[in-house]
Amino acid sequence: MSSDQLIVCGVDEAGRGPLAGGVYAAAVILDPLRPIAGLADSKTLSERQRETLATAIRRDALAWAIASASVEEIDRINILQASLLAMKRAIENLQLIPHQVLVDGLHCPKIAIPSQAIVKGDSKVQAIAAASILAKTARDAEMRRLHAIYPQYDFAKHKGYPTANHLQCLAEHGVSPVHRRSYAPVRKILCDMASR
Repeated sequence: MSSDQLIVCGVDEAGRGPLAGGVYAAAVILDPLRPIAGLADSKTLSERQRETLATAIRRDALAWAIASASVEEIDRINILQASLLAMKRAIENLQLIPHQVLVDGLHCPKIAIPSQAIVKGDSKVQAIAAASILAKTARDAEMRRLHAIYPQYDFAKHKGYPTANHLQCLAEHGVSPVHRRSYAPVRKILCDMASR
């Protein structure tokens, strides 16, 4: 890579909507000399496509990093701030310092590097698409790990999102240590249990 080439980092998060588990973020600096075919917003890809692309990104990107914010952090500072914190951690974990950071969405984390938020960035910017894939696959892996600890909640299936199946599991088994207590459906169950 020539010294005058702009090093651009794409950043995205996964897991703002779920009722359980942490929020994950990834930062990716793609190598212009090693383009990765098929990069797209992770939500438009199948699980198998995401896993295949994640392997390619880890192998061919100039730099990448994945970070998260915990359930406790989400409950303490709110999901937006926790998402930005995870993004900041991912950027700071990069082995290469970018000149510019492009973030999916409306907000940028507080960092010392010039940054720009791009709405629907994961479908417009390749590096953000790559970050969305790494964040999503890392979070899904974490939910499968939590499924092994709390099989009664079926985390491997719904990944913590508020599906009918998940809400049913919550109603039957109560709130686990990895549920987000600040989220309305979880808070309601805690309130119902407290008032019994």
